[in-house]
Amino acid sequence: MRHRPVRAVLAAGLSLAVLAGCSGGGAAGPEELSDPAPAAAVGDGEATASPVSDPEVAERVEPDLDVAVSTPREDSLYPAVGDPRVDALHYDLDLDWDPEAEHLTASATVTFRATRSAPRFQLDLGRPLTVGRLTLDGEPAAFSRRGKDLVVDAPIEADQRYELSLDYVGTPRPIPAPTTRGDFASTGFTVTDAGEVWTMQEPHGAFTWYPVNDHPSDKALYDITVHAPRGWTGIANGRLTDLTTDDDGTTTSWQLTEPASSYLITLAIGDYSHSSTTTEGGLRVDYWTPRGMTRPLSSIQTAAATVDWIETKLGDYPFDTLGLVVTDSQSAMETQTMVTLGNNDYVLSPEVVAHEIVHQWYGDQVSPADWRDVWLNEGMTMLLQWTYEDEHDIRPLRESLRGARLIDQQLRDEYGPPGAYDPRQFGGSNIYYTPALMWNELRVDLGDEEFYAVARSWLAAHDNTSVSREQLYDHWEAETGRELSAFFDRWITGTRTPGRGVPQG
Repeated sequence: MRHRPVRAVLAAGLSLAVLAGCSGGGAAGPEELSDPAPAAAVGDGEATASPVSDPEVAERVEPDLDVAVSTPREDSLYPAVGDPRVDALHYDLDLDWDPEAEHLTASATVTFRATRSAPRFQLDLGRPLTVGRLTLDGEPAAFSRRGKDLVVDAPIEADQRYELSLDYVGTPRPIPAPTTRGDFASTGFTVTDAGEVWTMQEPHGAFTWYPVNDHPSDKALYDITVHAPRGWTGIANGRLTDLTTDDDGTTTSWQLTEPASSYLITLAIGDYSHSSTTTEGGLRVDYWTPRGMTRPLSSIQTAAATVDWIETKLGDYPFDTLGLVVTDSQSAMETQTMVTLGNNDYVLSPEVVAHEIVHQWYGDQVSPADWRDVWLNEGMTMLLQWTYEDEHDIRPLRESLRGARLIDQQLRDEYGPPGAYDPRQFGGSNIYYTPALMWNELRVDLGDEEFYAVARSWLAAHDNTSVSREQLYDHWEAETGRELSAFFDRWITGTRTPGRGVPQG
């Protein structure tokens, strides 16, 4: 998630008003740095292809459930969300939204693998939603509701696959977020005054609008169909496989053919216009923007050229589609293959767009298995954002690094170390700046060629998985032939800002 710029005074007696970004959004530079440059300053980062008006509709393919096999776990920071007994493989959602009544009529089919034998299992589903018919493998099954927990009272056997189907209705409501950030206070399904819908759900909140094992360690495939009023469009992740308009409204279907964590799923319903550009490699980038949006599209249409730039650092774009959807929010989120952007000048800037697209590699292709390791997403992405700003004449890298180091100790004091942060302070600046500084120390020590080679090999080795910090440490040690555990620990769990350089030995 993007990181909001901070405007704190780093002087004795004055507090640090850090407004950080979620692990899905693009982070901004430290507070003493200047405001972001306007889009025109990006120059060669602007898209070169002409927008087109009609989105491409692809043929739906049969999902390969085996690619979605995961090892779910109970979260160390937010254990009340998710069920490690469930390994969701595929969600098939059908969503009918009535904006006047603010009412959702929906059905869901969840194909899952039982990770162990148990007398019952559960999914997360928002309390305002009422469940009607529910079947397990085609047979009615007993269930109960305990707050947000949808408990299915049916036995499951380890490594067996099941199909849970249910109908549900109601008005989804967002839930409070475990954060003190200024750009978001709730997560999940959000309705505007006009009845339009947008969602952002990090660290959790997908359960506000569909039944889900809402934890990043459980990646799954998705088919999402959205029925919207006539003139409106429903937008979600992946490939657009159906676009039909009739007297009843507009139906869109979307398919995500590579597994995603639930916090990386997006849904937007409203009056949207469409345009697109193309990368040098031939990837089409789609832009879904509110009809009549007055802000210029040029700043977000840098996305195509930005993909080309990132590929020089991290290798080929990891998915087969990319889109950006602008919503009535204040932040940004790296929702997989369909980036969600709030409608304000900073969020729509080229550097935030770059941040969210870098996340398609760091955060989406490889995701954290536990929320204690959200820094795995944000540190590398923050360094790449700073590098993008430097190479596109927005802000020198040395200034970003200097400012981050100046406030690092204060961030540790206020939020905790990035790998041991206060769970009530999700998305604080510490998970962005501190690990970005760490990665830069390693980059300088190794040199760009070796550093980015290891950054790429990490992605290739863990494609479409959720990982732990220990796996990351082991990979970098094996690839570089160095003992780096103490270096990583000082930066990620230490209470004091480490000195410069990478200790040898």
